[in-house]
Amino acid sequence: QVQLVESGGGSAQAGASLRLSCIASGITYDKTCMAWFRQPPGSQREGLASIRSDGVKVYDKSAEDRFIISKDNAKNSLFLQMNSLKPEDTAVYYCAVRWSSGLSPCHLMRGDYDYWGQGIQVNVSS
Repeated sequence: QVQLVESGGGSAQAGASLRLSCIASGITYDKTCMAWFRQPPGSQREGLASIRSDGVKVYDKSAEDRFIISKDNAKNSLFLQMNSLKPEDTAVYYCAVRWSSGLSPCHLMRGDYDYWGQGIQVNVSS
């Protein structure tokens, strides 16, 4: 059974940084795409960044300047370093995983991802 558990969310002031973590277990895929999505209040879930098993990253334009995705294979962990936070970053943040061929970039289409964490709230105040 695949489980993804996010942590590291909470409240922050504009300009601060937060680091989200996601611990994965039960994944049997030989190659994966792991990604971070978020869902702001009243909006659809949107992709932020992904990382393939071999480390190739994809960023959405909304994230490429301030967010950094990384992973620690030994700890089955995925991270999202969020810098220079803005009030519009307020959202529920999710990590997700899907199988990868290892050949194509990990596009940020939410329908492609098989497993999701429960989500974690991030609130940024001005």
